[in-house]
Amino acid sequence: QATKDAAALAGLDCLRILNEPTAAALAYGIDGKRDGTALVYDLGGGTFDVSILRIDDGVFRVLATAGDTHLGGDDFDELLGQRILAALPKVAGQPPAAQDPFVLQAVRQAAEGLKIRLSDHERAELQLDLGARGTVTMTVTRAECEAAIAPLVQRTLDCVQRAIKDAGLRLDQLDDIVLVGGSTRVPLVRARLQALCGKPP
Repeated sequence: QATKDAAALAGLDCLRILNEPTAAALAYGIDGKRDGTALVYDLGGGTFDVSILRIDDGVFRVLATAGDTHLGGDDFDELLGQRILAALPKVAGQPPAAQDPFVLQAVRQAAEGLKIRLSDHERAELQLDLGARGTVTMTVTRAECEAAIAPLVQRTLDCVQRAIKDAGLRLDQLDDIVLVGGSTRVPLVRARLQALCGKPP
């Protein structure tokens, strides 16, 4: 109701409220013209959600949902960030790098950049200038990154399997797999999901 009220205040005529997975399915071209079952895999920066939708005569029904509110792309960044922190030179007379907010922010941004580059390339170079703390130069391969994040990706797949079970379905009964969220660009995520579901998302 609050959403409808907000729409009215904005001068909009709110015809229908869509839940997030249904909105994602529509945005990705699943228009309800054919019946079927869709899995919406939503891996954002801070949370993970999976929903199973059933489409009957243009009506979307959510059959099951699962997720992890403490799992997202930020956790991928954190693992890469730990690797960068470990490579930082220790500077006499200064607190550890992990206690310096400036350093932590720079490392977080660098880690995110590494993750993005490794989605398109097999290896990525990092040169991080931290002023008085010196400069870090390192190379990270996609294989190293994937080895680090594999347990996190498996946690998302466990949620997928739980949602499928709750919906009373089998994985081979899915007609569409929809990816939502920037972290689904990570090749390992796509590959593991395709291996689990038996079809490309």
